[in-house]
Amino acid sequence: MDLDLSPKFPQKTLFEGEGGSYKAWSSSELAVAKVGGGMLLLQPRGFAFPHYTDSSKIGYVLEEGIVGVVLPNSAKEVVLKLKKGDIIPVPLGTLSWWYNNGDSKFVVVFLGETSKSYIPGEFTYFLLSGGIGGILLTMAGFSSEFTSRAYNLKNQEEANKLAKSQTGVLIIKIEEGIIMPQPHNDFRDKMVYNIDAASADVDVQKGGVFKTLTSSKLPLLEQAGLSVSYVKLDASAMYSPTYTANGASRLVYIVKGNGQVQIVGINGKRVLDTNIKAGQMFLVPKFFAVAVVAGSEGMELVSTLTSTWPFVEELATKNSVWNALSPIVSQVSLNVTPDFEELFKSNITKNSIIILSTN
Repeated sequence: MDLDLSPKFPQKTLFEGEGGSYKAWSSSELAVAKVGGGMLLLQPRGFAFPHYTDSSKIGYVLEEGIVGVVLPNSAKEVVLKLKKGDIIPVPLGTLSWWYNNGDSKFVVVFLGETSKSYIPGEFTYFLLSGGIGGILLTMAGFSSEFTSRAYNLKNQEEANKLAKSQTGVLIIKIEEGIIMPQPHNDFRDKMVYNIDAASADVDVQKGGVFKTLTSSKLPLLEQAGLSVSYVKLDASAMYSPTYTANGASRLVYIVKGNGQVQIVGINGKRVLDTNIKAGQMFLVPKFFAVAVVAGSEGMELVSTLTSTWPFVEELATKNSVWNALSPIVSQVSLNVTPDFEELFKSNITKNSIIILSTN
């Protein structure tokens, strides 16, 4: 089966209006891998209605704004100020709303797993209010009789007022003068992690940085069942070949810059060799190996893994499994001389996951 793993911009515009837009990635490959991605853009005073999602996901903030969250089995709304570089997990069963209180766009990229989703490979949203626009709703779909009984209303007129007063779909622009809830700063450290500002796991001068984020640093990721990695490459630097040894898929979003990506799949077949640029997303299926080389502008990547702990094996670094093997096993496996095997091991021992430009 040939896979189309080519990097893509969002293919579907699910909503676009005065308050903002929501776009999504969609493909059969994402469905098979049980992952999905979307992008929320809110204009100033843009408001995304309170909703549930049928999948666990993380949001990576490109431009700042506000989010309101009610976690599963909680009766408390937490309002958070989000800034560029923030990672916010949104576990399955979480209610959230999003609002742009600034003067510029509020943009969030969502990456997540869709193993329990209504449509494989996509996020489906269940809204508490709003008109019908191709998105599953919860309130407006019930009859006025059911709504009256459920919410203890007097008559059909009150039921219709509750369910049908809001005719906007998904995103609206709030009128000036309406004051939205203020952020709760005391909850930020428990629910948000700024990966851009975090210290690096690997920092190579004039090469780039590599960072990982797991539940050990942000426990809320445990509920989402996800982990995150971030790579920033200087011009012409390389993110060396890796693969996930625990069967996790990787969904990668290009935040900035451009470069080249190669993915190698089963039977050593190179299934992707192409250029990539900011705004695109690509999938690395489970057990496939990937390597990236930055272009002249450098490059930033953020990815989510469908596992709480990223068992990412490095193939060409000092942490490579090759260095764990005895020399004779490596020599026989590669069919090389002892001298070449020694040179090979010596070379990869000098490497980290970020490799400097050869220029």
